[in-house]
Amino acid sequence: MRVQCKHGLALLLLPGLAQADPLTATDTIWIAIAAALVFFMQAGFALLESGLSRAKNSLNVVMKNYMDLCVGTLVFWALGYGLMFGSSSTGWFGEDGFMLSQADGSTWAMLLFQIMFAATAATIASGAMAERTRYAGYLCGAVVITGVIYPLYGHWAWNSNGWLAELGFIDFAGSTVVHSIGGWCALAGVLVLGPRLGRFDKNGKPRDLPGHNLSYVALGGFILWFGWFGFNGGSTLSASVDIARVNLNTQLAAAAGAVGSTLYRMLSRRPVLLTETVNGSLAGLVAVTAGCAVMSPGFAVLTGLVAGALAALGARLMLSMRLDDVVGAVPVHAFAGAWGTLAAGLFYEGDLFNPERITVQLLGIVVAFCWAFFAALIMYLAVSVIAGLRAPALHEQRGLDLSEHAETGYPEFPQNSLYDASMTRTVENRP
Repeated sequence: MRVQCKHGLALLLLPGLAQADPLTATDTIWIAIAAALVFFMQAGFALLESGLSRAKNSLNVVMKNYMDLCVGTLVFWALGYGLMFGSSSTGWFGEDGFMLSQADGSTWAMLLFQIMFAATAATIASGAMAERTRYAGYLCGAVVITGVIYPLYGHWAWNSNGWLAELGFIDFAGSTVVHSIGGWCALAGVLVLGPRLGRFDKNGKPRDLPGHNLSYVALGGFILWFGWFGFNGGSTLSASVDIARVNLNTQLAAAAGAVGSTLYRMLSRRPVLLTETVNGSLAGLVAVTAGCAVMSPGFAVLTGLVAGALAALGARLMLSMRLDDVVGAVPVHAFAGAWGTLAAGLFYEGDLFNPERITVQLLGIVVAFCWAFFAALIMYLAVSVIAGLRAPALHEQRGLDLSEHAETGYPEFPQNSLYDASMTRTVENRP
């Protein structure tokens, strides 16, 4: 099956593993193009998350998206790639392939492509933790996610010797490996940080803190959707006819996700919101990522439809628990990713509803939660103590653009001319 070829080829190209035929020039060109499309998704994340944040934090959000890509690239090259795709004698972690400097063209193509996946996993937490997170503390988290948390689970699921892979776990392009892992890390960060100031009243009822630019949200959603054709289509790892159905299923699920979110709002007699509609389409994309190569188009539509409604319901659940996820990253990536991974087992073409396969899928989902959530929870608690994770209340009230970067995304807006980054530190240190 293609899903098995995807995981196997990605690993067999690496030093120390069994040899496979190298990628052709055409295959390499396609992977390089797909990597560029996934890279462009970072722009989509930046626009979406910035638009859903208030103007006083817009620059800070963009800076986090920009730098977690930069930091994540270096960390994954130095450490994460080896842990994820290196030779494995135990099935738990890779033992070589660190800081690669000598390899063939096939390995370079795979390294480039996988760097973009690692950056995607890391940046998911940015939106959930927006508007109250210290810049340095956030980047510490991105280092651990790209260097350890994401690659270790990726090793279990995508390395040909990984223990989950040997059980037959299916996750073609990363509904769980990338998106749920990033989403569970985001949930841990939200728990450690607590809600933004004023997000809930004294009775726990949520207050609206609307984003400053919903046009950015829509544009970011379109860019992410566009980049997903590289995310899923590139995971074929070959310029083959299989790309057509993979990307068709991707398109169908995204459209169905938006419809699912809209139907949920209409049936519950609530206004149809742009923000939830965009998140619905993203949830559909996340969900179909696991099974886009192994399910028929009709089941791709069903997968996306359920994911869109699930993301909307998940957002309400988060609020009921007083969990402040600024952009809805946890429902879109963690919840929809888990559903999509289960759907890949439920709707496996030619062998629907196989209980053994479904059991393996459920095991992979539970393991992903237990590993990513608790590892990230410990990591963020440590960062909070050592480097500081939550921004001071004064900085949060004034905006992190100035306090963290001494710049502002909207200089035309009225500003207190006496307030800048140094001024906040002075006021903060007063007796």
